[in-house]
Amino acid sequence: MTLKPLAAACIALTLAACGSIPTKNNNPQDAMVFAEPELTPPFYALNPFNYDAPPPFEIDLQKAAAQPVTKMVVNRADDPSKKLTLDVNRLIIPTVNSKARSIKYAVLAGDNEIDITEIDDFLQLVEGKARHYPPRFVQRNERKGFEAKLKEVTQQLDTLASKDNASFDVLIRAFKASVMARNLDLGSVYTTKSLNYAQRILKINKDDAEANFWFGFGLSEGGGQREAIPYLDKAMKAGVQEAYLSAANNYIAMEQKKSAINVLKNYKVKYPQEGAVADRLIQEIEKQGRWNVWQVLNPPKAS
Repeated sequence: MTLKPLAAACIALTLAACGSIPTKNNNPQDAMVFAEPELTPPFYALNPFNYDAPPPFEIDLQKAAAQPVTKMVVNRADDPSKKLTLDVNRLIIPTVNSKARSIKYAVLAGDNEIDITEIDDFLQLVEGKARHYPPRFVQRNERKGFEAKLKEVTQQLDTLASKDNASFDVLIRAFKASVMARNLDLGSVYTTKSLNYAQRILKINKDDAEANFWFGFGLSEGGGQREAIPYLDKAMKAGVQEAYLSAANNYIAMEQKKSAINVLKNYKVKYPQEGAVADRLIQEIEKQGRWNVWQVLNPPKAS
């Protein structure tokens, strides 16, 4: 990322509290200092729409930086007697009465708006680890840090989404956060929440590509493979690259290997740069008993 995100800093603080190794500082007091752990790389692609493109959050940051900045001078929240100059555009979304995606770039959110920058930053980080089930973490402490932060974020988004006129932008984020909270085994309540949010979103726009993709693989990975098919089909037709892999994964779960292989052959045609990946998946489904597209298999031993 271009800038060290606040979300990553928050997670790092949580990780430090969970188990960083203290080291002695060579000052007279021999004070103990903690080394901040680095986050491990994402497992899942950060842009499921197009693996070759930057993540949507990064694109939004670039657009925000390219827009003219209207500076504002405000009172500091921690000390109202002091002033603070806001001179960096943030990502701002409406909280109510908006049935379409509507992001703007400004230094401060107005009435019925929220600065969503930190939340979007964090959701991107979580997606790289827990968009699908099972989530992929190398370090237990890192997972604990994500879990703690995700609980905070879901509470924020649930509060905003509790309004009957909550905006599409709020609902889609609350939906995705709930899916990932379910994937992290934070409680069965998140399954119910994610279904509720999906229904509200699709009632607003039944053809939204992102909503159909997330609802499709969410249903599939939760055991609703047959119910997932029309949503994943719609996402594939809308051009969501990872929808092909989720559809193949869905058919594998249904023990329909031929259908899974046909989807992967179509994936190879649509995305020829992924040909080697598709060929390997097809071979492993046919010969090595692959049961999940994102399953990590050891390479076959040389004969």
